[in-house]
Amino acid sequence: MPGINSINREILRLAVPNIVSNLSVPLLSTVDTALMGRLSADHIGAVGLAAMVFNFIYWNFGFLRMGTTGMTAQAFGARDEEGIRLVLGRSLLIAVILALLIIILRWAILDVGILGMNVPGDQVGLVSQYFMIRVWAAPATLGLYAMLGWFFGMQNAIYPLVITIAINVVNMVASYLLVSHYQLAIRGVAWGTLIAQYLGVLLAYLFLVVHYGRQSLRFDWKELTDWPAFSGFLRINGNLFIRTVCLTFAFAYFYAQSAQLNEVLLAVNVILLQLLNWLSYAVDGFAFAAESLVGRFYGAGDFLSLRRVIRLSFVWGGVIALGFGVAYGWGGPWIFRVYTDQPDVLAAGREWLIWMAILPVLSFASYIWDGIFIGLTASRAMRNTMVLALVLFLAIHRFGFNAPGWGLWISFLLFMVARGLFQTVIFWRKGFQMT
Repeated sequence: MPGINSINREILRLAVPNIVSNLSVPLLSTVDTALMGRLSADHIGAVGLAAMVFNFIYWNFGFLRMGTTGMTAQAFGARDEEGIRLVLGRSLLIAVILALLIIILRWAILDVGILGMNVPGDQVGLVSQYFMIRVWAAPATLGLYAMLGWFFGMQNAIYPLVITIAINVVNMVASYLLVSHYQLAIRGVAWGTLIAQYLGVLLAYLFLVVHYGRQSLRFDWKELTDWPAFSGFLRINGNLFIRTVCLTFAFAYFYAQSAQLNEVLLAVNVILLQLLNWLSYAVDGFAFAAESLVGRFYGAGDFLSLRRVIRLSFVWGGVIALGFGVAYGWGGPWIFRVYTDQPDVLAAGREWLIWMAILPVLSFASYIWDGIFIGLTASRAMRNTMVLALVLFLAIHRFGFNAPGWGLWISFLLFMVARGLFQTVIFWRKGFQMT
């Protein structure tokens, strides 16, 4: 049974590579935003809205990573080699089906996205250009979700680190070249993403075959679709899907309400949410470590180590959140200049940076709890707490703080706090029985 120091080392062994790889993701969106920020405020808003359409799609299918991590980690802890293999097979099967549906329904998805995001008329063309290129990356993107989740469940954070960094370096370089040298504007960042995603899935496949052997990808159709096991797999992932739909709806609602203000405030909120992404991906490094370790110790029946992982994950997450709050509070105006050189956007942004100084400390618990709940495969509890938090967010903004700008941010802040609070309450009440 590992002691506290040993568990701390395990957390850091998994968290540090996750943080490095996670931070490369908002770095990519930062580069995209900065490239568009040199063109116009319309381009900043368009790339933010277009990316949010894909976030709404792919975040909703994030269960392919989350569910795969939790179930693989539990099978790893229980030393169930057949279960480990079948989790990967079922995740890849669902990834292929969903990717085909996205491509087939791409025109309808784009129309719904434009309508639901309240995309301004002068930005519809830009959003459509981006979408119709990037949509063809769906098979690679969803396949990567399944494989990265499987690597995490196998307690392997190095391969996801290498894959994610490779994807984002290729993406940034390709986007820069296509935008700055080939003058493709928003189409350039879309092509950069598509190219990088397919290179990433190829790299993940090579790692999988070389390290774990070809037998990891040999599946019997009857085994994969055995209904008692497959229905449990679908139930867990179905709850995660509903939970993530609620989360992405909250962000989509935030963007849609921002788009109703004016192009300057929309650009400011796009940048502020980029700063939130930096926070979330950093804290998620420890949340991902919690997913892997909580699932492993839960599967092995080691509840003492399980409790230690939970406690230490919150300590590390709190330290990271405090650091981000201080950095945003003191250095916000300089950070803003990384994203844009538009004077009106910079001037407006200074008035709103207070939200990013407050948000990290009050919201980090929700990220850590997500990792813990995923490791326990407590998908129903995740679903229920997220639904409650979303209802609270919409009710507060609609009937409480509905003033332009600041009312939206207060409502969003309370939404993030409520997520962690509801998860804390349900864990106190049910503990490990909530699964």
